[in-house]
Amino acid sequence: MENTQDLSERRLADAWGELQAHADAGTPLDAQAYRLAFADPEFLLRRETRGIRFQLEMLKPDLGQQAQGVENTIVVFGSARFPDQETAEAELMAAQASGDTTALAKAQRRMRNAGYYEQARAFARIVGTYSNARPMDDRLYICTGGGPGIMEAANRGAHDVSAPNVGLNISLPFEQSGNRFITPTLSFKFHYFALRKMHFMMRAKALVAFPGGFGTLDELFEVVTLVQTRKAKPVPIILFGSDYWKRLVNLDVLVEEGAISPDDLKLFQYVDDPQVAWDAIRTFYQLA
Repeated sequence: MENTQDLSERRLADAWGELQAHADAGTPLDAQAYRLAFADPEFLLRRETRGIRFQLEMLKPDLGQQAQGVENTIVVFGSARFPDQETAEAELMAAQASGDTTALAKAQRRMRNAGYYEQARAFARIVGTYSNARPMDDRLYICTGGGPGIMEAANRGAHDVSAPNVGLNISLPFEQSGNRFITPTLSFKFHYFALRKMHFMMRAKALVAFPGGFGTLDELFEVVTLVQTRKAKPVPIILFGSDYWKRLVNLDVLVEEGAISPDDLKLFQYVDDPQVAWDAIRTFYQLA
């Protein structure tokens, strides 16, 4: 008997083709009630379909990373506001020429913080160089929040050595877009912070937190809490920039007040050098 149907052929109605045909012809869509449910934006954005959106936002980045062999990541957090060295130098020169003391103080601070950008970039280059020489299953991929600043620096460092890297961006009122150094097929955009945080942790084999603001603190303490409560497996949690972190948060107070146990302070470590950060991860996993 003649085989008239390929077993692997997709049989799902081509909803996208239907929408595209309407757009190409300049004709309006049919009434809302008659549209295919999964091709109906108004329906998918209803309050009642939020659970479906959760599922989709969980599934799309997961399948995308699976398809490209991304199973183990090193997550890098840090400020979106720290510039690269070249930008900071140009700003400093302009401020010096202006004679504006306020602008000069800001430019000097930006110049100081540019050091963290360069260190994040250097760290990611080390990780990328290591991973490029490993079999696919053993590779560690840099993963960031996909924005500017420290996030850009880490994606850029991996990009410098042609290592694929991941960006988990999020839509914000002031519109943060993915930086240009993320591997395009691994650049994902989220609406929900909760789902984005889950994706940070799903594949994370280490967390490296560079100096940052509220977002960095939120993500850092999320990870520390998950590991402390054994909701997540222990991973290296590295605070890069010991002076910054020790000035920002006096965690010894928590021990003194009995809010945490002394052993909880062992969940993380301070480092000030990209190679030392990488060595801590290598030692934890006994990597060759």
